[in-house]
Amino acid sequence: SGPAALDPVAPPAPGAPVLRARDAVAAVFALNGFVFASWMSRLPAVRDALGLSPAELGLLLLAISLGSLSGLPLAGLLCDRFGSRRVVACAAVLVALAQTAAAGGAESGVPLASGVPLAFMGFGIGVWDVAMNLHGAHVEQHLGRTVMPRFHAGFSLGTVVGAGVGAGAAALDLDLLVHLALTSALGLLGALVAVRSFLPTPAETAADDEQATVRTNAWLEPRTLMIGLMVLALAFTEGTANDWLAVALVDGYGVPDWAGALGFGAFVTAMTLGRLLGPPLLDRHGRVAVLWSTMGVAFAGVLLTVLAPVPALAVVGILLWGLGASLGFPVGMSAAADDPRRAAARVSVVSTIGYTAFLAGPPLIGFVGEQSGTLQALLVVAVLLVPSALVVPAAREPRTP
Repeated sequence: SGPAALDPVAPPAPGAPVLRARDAVAAVFALNGFVFASWMSRLPAVRDALGLSPAELGLLLLAISLGSLSGLPLAGLLCDRFGSRRVVACAAVLVALAQTAAAGGAESGVPLASGVPLAFMGFGIGVWDVAMNLHGAHVEQHLGRTVMPRFHAGFSLGTVVGAGVGAGAAALDLDLLVHLALTSALGLLGALVAVRSFLPTPAETAADDEQATVRTNAWLEPRTLMIGLMVLALAFTEGTANDWLAVALVDGYGVPDWAGALGFGAFVTAMTLGRLLGPPLLDRHGRVAVLWSTMGVAFAGVLLTVLAPVPALAVVGILLWGLGASLGFPVGMSAAADDPRRAAARVSVVSTIGYTAFLAGPPLIGFVGEQSGTLQALLVVAVLLVPSALVVPAAREPRTP
């Protein structure tokens, strides 16, 4: 899932339209996760169709990351100009077309024919991600209570379904283009129906000079930067599994493609459970204690996933990895938004830093995997978690008077 922001519209009293919008936003989050996981679950088939080495596959995944990062800074401007309803709808169209074209490019055996559409797909996913978070925050304000974690759990649930469908498609040896064209069409249709229930959001002009100054100064705040570094490490922890887990299980343990897709499904299932069960723990024990604990769980999970003597034990590691990685990004967004006056600027900075993990992660793991093997390359995640634990106290809740 992507950065949250606040829509500057005063909330009316909650009513049926707001409740319909809440359900619509949850559906859009889930559909985004479903479409994303559909592609990721078929990475072994894409790799085989294109005949790619680990390093080459990393470069192919880099196309998605570059596209997403280029879309993030534009998404807010597009939402201000056209509203999040239209932006989500247009992004869903772009993602559906680009993913289908990328699948066709993979079957052609020409990496460039798949890589170019993947860049457009990444752009659409990034814009879709920001727009749905903006509208989710808008709905949250109208409801007058916190619902954003449930939206992110909806995204994770969508990835579970997408991974499960991908595993089934791989087991049946379903044609890659047929599978991804169908899932793209389903995601597009669902998004177009859901956004009809979005709340109206009037277009906003560009930020004034004072707000621009706030946004610039946020890049100079030590606490904001430390939260960003924490989110970077935990986004890398999550993103590496999304990008590489299915391939690593196939290569490292010699399991069939469908089993690799199921392993990815186990990871996103654990992520979903962590996001559903985490909020009460955060309220009871605080961010720092919970984050340190979950990072420790993720560290142990990565080690067990890579070093397990049998695949069955590696599944336990995958579940621990997913649980441990589940809360980092949402908690980082909450910590960045502790001060409502500066929330937008700080969330923007933290999100930008965090999303660099999705840019650097795929090629880094690919190049390490070229030397040591894809499964062993996942140990980079465990190494990165150790120093990142030192900056977790920056996310501590503000003191109450």
